Amino acid sequence: MQRIRSLKAGWQLLKSSCGGAAKQVNTSASTSRDYSHVPPRGPGSFGLLFDIDGVLVRGRTLIPEAKQCFRNLVDRDGKYKVPVVFVTNAGNCMRQNKAEHLSHLLEVEVSPDQVVLSHSPLRMFTQFHKMRVLVSGQGPIVEVAHNLGFQDVVTIDMLREAYALLDVVDHARRPKDGIPSTKGLPPIDAVILFGEPIRWETNLQLIVDVLHTNGRPGDAWSTMRYPHIPVLACNMDLLWMAEAKNPRFGHGMFLVCLESLYKKATGYDLKYEALIGKPSVVTYNYAELLVSQQAERLGWTTPVKRLYAIGDNPMSDIYGANLYNHYLQASQRTKAQMKAEGGAGGVDGPEMTTAELGGGSVVLGAGEDLPEGCSSILVCTGVYSRDQQEVPSQHAVGERRVFHGHRDFRFDPGLTQPSFVVEDVKEAVELVFQQEGWPLE
Repeated sequence: MQRIRSLKAGWQLLKSSCGGAAKQVNTSASTSRDYSHVPPRGPGSFGLLFDIDGVLVRGRTLIPEAKQCFRNLVDRDGKYKVPVVFVTNAGNCMRQNKAEHLSHLLEVEVSPDQVVLSHSPLRMFTQFHKMRVLVSGQGPIVEVAHNLGFQDVVTIDMLREAYALLDVVDHARRPKDGIPSTKGLPPIDAVILFGEPIRWETNLQLIVDVLHTNGRPGDAWSTMRYPHIPVLACNMDLLWMAEAKNPRFGHGMFLVCLESLYKKATGYDLKYEALIGKPSVVTYNYAELLVSQQAERLGWTTPVKRLYAIGDNPMSDIYGANLYNHYLQASQRTKAQMKAEGGAGGVDGPEMTTAELGGGSVVLGAGEDLPEGCSSILVCTGVYSRDQQEVPSQHAVGERRVFHGHRDFRFDPGLTQPSFVVEDVKEAVELVFQQEGWPLE
């Protein structure tokens, strides 16, 4: 993790980027297994990044092609042939639990070191770990927070108990025997949004109270300060795919509600200290570190040169992979320019937004062994379906002006264009292995 914690080089690198879409876009790819249009590169060093929902599973149901796909990715001893990392915006569990669940479904061994959840990069945000943080979400969020390094954790239920008069939307939850005394809590220093909660109205009300009162929800709103205390959000997915025919609301929809309510109540924009999970660059950089560690364990002596990100959501998986590809290309140009200028210089061009990087306090490494690029592969088994949508294109998306990305990300239709489109995850892996000139079996 030394590369994650390096101070200046990575941050300067992340601030440079370039515009435009992935250069290998093939939006006319057929659903057949004929990839003759893809020139093999010969044996090389590459890694695979798999989304989970809509790629491997639909809700609790395994997509049939996924099991056969992973049988082909391991040898007779169950050892992976190439580095594999699962990158999901889910965050309502521990990495160990997600790894065990995937192992059971896919019938191959998946270790926690192969899993990146939406909140995993929060391990790097050590400046917040000693603060008193309010956490929002569902599942074992206290255990998750402690596991990430946060030491003083307050839940929404703890806040409700301490301030019994705050949660009154549901009449059945209002105090029935007069006005209870307020127990109170020490001031909240920051808010961590792990994922969509169960009772949206409760979480929305109490989070706005905390932000409006500088972490003291028992105070009057007239005490408001702006900017408010730090807010760190994980998982920006507006929609995700379960067993239903149509996508379901994700945590991104909850964030839209929170942003709108805060703006309406205060007149100010809600500010994020960090936006973690796909499509932010910090999430892909974290995943790349795990890929590199796996490559070393496989005995590979050369750095991983190429990454392939397989996903079903153009606004999350494809946007994020293409954004990370821009970051990697900027890295290559930076190193070339610095070498040409004797160790000094930078990359000219538009900067990525702070949100796209993951947050203003994110520090990433700029090691010499970063991959050369990241290709995005869109499957048709999840949010995106050939039956319901055309392949994302700059003209179509720009014409309709439909953007499901987060408010703080640029509306760049080109970033939603995949490098390749295939029917399912099995075809995606077959494409990658043919692209790399590797035998799959």
